[in-house]
Amino acid sequence: MSVLTKDIIERAFWTALQAFVAVYAVGGVGGSAAAKAGAIAAVAAGISVIKGALASKIGNPDSASSVPSI
Repeated sequence: MSVLTKDIIERAFWTALQAFVAVYAVGGVGGSAAAKAGAIAAVAAGISVIKGALASKIGNPDSASSVPSI
């Protein structure tokens, strides 16, 4: 597995976790809230994957960061 792939997976995982916790904390506790939080977390992770793939074309090709390597 390439460094870029690992980077994108890690960023997507943490984005999903952060989104889930944020939405769940604000949305309250309950079956519906948990399902909505999970769906929002999945969408956020998907957006993170797309951003990481696109950023590798802009910045360092071995990183999901859009900041060019120095």
